[in-house]
Amino acid sequence: MKPNVVFLDVQMPNYAGYEIVNFFEKIDFEIIFVTAYDHYAIKAFELNAIDYLVKPIDRKKLALTLSKLENQIKNQAALIDYQTLLKSIKDKDYKKIIIPELGNRRIVDIDNIIALEADGAYSKIYLKENKIITTSKNLKYFEDVLPKNISFFRSHRAWIINLDYITFFNKTELTITLAKENKVKSKISRARIEDFEKIINL
Repeated sequence: MKPNVVFLDVQMPNYAGYEIVNFFEKIDFEIIFVTAYDHYAIKAFELNAIDYLVKPIDRKKLALTLSKLENQIKNQAALIDYQTLLKSIKDKDYKKIIIPELGNRRIVDIDNIIALEADGAYSKIYLKENKIITTSKNLKYFEDVLPKNISFFRSHRAWIINLDYITFFNKTELTITLAKENKVKSKISRARIEDFEKIINL
């Protein structure tokens, strides 16, 4: 059997949903997850920009999911790396994020993200090694899905920065310079300075 899409429950009597990878050499079909509320699973779905249905299933949400899926299959969009997603669910460890980029999906190590900048309805993502990618997801999306236990800080309405890469803070110019090699210069609003200084113990 060669399905286009599989509706997969996360918690089942004999196997967990993420164990599907043990039964296929390659997952070459789309997966829509169906689950009761599970914090870790839903966080993984959000990070990987995938649709999921929460039980009891809402008919309108199901119709919307099917519509998006139909468009995705028609456009022959690249499949999500389900191994990455399912490992995140299993280990409850979020180290990667899958980012939509020009019709494809790029897998990015979260630790390699230096900063994110709003660019209209899009976002620019500054990565190590002087790489910049543009995605159709806005900054609010990333603020919601990035794990809270990782060092990201919303310094400005147009910026989210990774505190691990801070090299210089200019309180007069309201700027924060990040990364020695890349030297990304982000903004900080006056309203966020107090919270920022508390976090970095200034």
